Amino acid sequence: MDILHNSGLSRAQFGDDFEWGVSTAAFQIEGSHDADGKGLSIWDVFTARKGKIKGAHHARTACDFYNTYTTDIDLLRELKIPNFRFSFSWSRLLPNGTGVVNQAGIDYYNKLIDYMLQCGIEPWVTLYHWDLPHALELKGGWTNRDCITWFTEYAELCAHHFGDRVKNWMVINEPSVFTGAGYFLGIHAPGRRGLSNYGKALHYVTLATGAGGRVLRRLLPDANIGTTFSCTHIEPASNSVRDVAAAKRVDTLLNRTFIEPILGLGYPVADLPVLKNLSKYMQPGDIEGMAFDFDFIGLQCYTREVVKASFFTPYVGAKLIPAIKRKVPFTEMGWEVYPETMYHILKKFSAYKGIKKIIITENGAAFPDTVVNGAVNDVHRTKYIQDNLHQLVKAKNEGVKVDGYFVWSLTDNFEWAEGYHPRFGLIYVDFEIQKRIIKQSGHWFRDFLSENKDNKNEDSLRYTGHR
Repeated sequence: MDILHNSGLSRAQFGDDFEWGVSTAAFQIEGSHDADGKGLSIWDVFTARKGKIKGAHHARTACDFYNTYTTDIDLLRELKIPNFRFSFSWSRLLPNGTGVVNQAGIDYYNKLIDYMLQCGIEPWVTLYHWDLPHALELKGGWTNRDCITWFTEYAELCAHHFGDRVKNWMVINEPSVFTGAGYFLGIHAPGRRGLSNYGKALHYVTLATGAGGRVLRRLLPDANIGTTFSCTHIEPASNSVRDVAAAKRVDTLLNRTFIEPILGLGYPVADLPVLKNLSKYMQPGDIEGMAFDFDFIGLQCYTREVVKASFFTPYVGAKLIPAIKRKVPFTEMGWEVYPETMYHILKKFSAYKGIKKIIITENGAAFPDTVVNGAVNDVHRTKYIQDNLHQLVKAKNEGVKVDGYFVWSLTDNFEWAEGYHPRFGLIYVDFEIQKRIIKQSGHWFRDFLSENKDNKNEDSLRYTGHR
């Protein structure tokens, strides 16, 4: 079957107001880690530690987006992708995390936003995508309650300098991932471990999410404000009482712990008793402070996990059965290829009354990519995207209020602890010479978006520059 032309998908199935885009993050693409006054982030420090990153890779250059952003924005336009999600680097704007502003950082993001708008591409900004300034980590980082004040100062700065042109905002990216991996397991920056570090970070990040939303609402009352969560469909390995209970605990940890307090429901302590430990960090007013009425919730959906009970696993009493052991298809990340996850996650989150609208702010897959005769025929990625879109439109047709889909990612990039080994991009990057090659998946996405639609990034005349 020719998947480029016989996917069974039509852009019209999703509606005229459906938002299409791609997502990126500053640390993963920008490079220029110490250029023009930028301060160190926790990931700059973490990647310099021996044995932390696969292949001893680092992101000092990454995709060199800081210097060549016009090239990638031009490729966005060529692919007819109307929305681009990216993040601000906190330490590029505030090298010490707070206090003195780095004007060169302000100027850079102004140039980036202006060029995007000149090309007819709408910016969708994430305030925090994991790269906390190292100077703040030296003060305790997300385990210090002062981080809420630091973050609101940073949010105010971004709203003041960029809010006249940026209409779509996301407060914090995937809190369950960066708190769990960075403050409990120690496998991501800043490399902290233990329940105490994790509990503090979990609670203070949740408070900062609500506080950041309120800052944006106060300063930018007409903005479209959201925040994003990593979501994984969880199933028990068997119908045994123990496995079903274990799956419920893992589902609570991964899918409910952060969204429910944001919706004013508090932490789901009844289904994950270890969360009772958070009471020691609670102060009067925190329940109200965690909650915020977001315009949309961004969901980042990739895979399914199958869970069995495990007496030896602390706190959750469960363990995941890897896809390779279950003999099911999996990606370069070891994640199962299971498109039905998209449908299940959308149905699950749409059941929350407090969620007005859902946007899939990340979905994609890493597969081994090779260049043959100047082309990258990534048929597995193309099919992955198509199959996930089939599941999305199925949920949408059943009444789920899902209004957007962003592919992870525009280009291959630095994938955190995995370095440059996993390639998620619609565009292949030869990191030695920074050469770009649009993959088959990128060509398919372009053709899909072009179908019976006058794409808005054909109009490059509507914007005349920074005000």
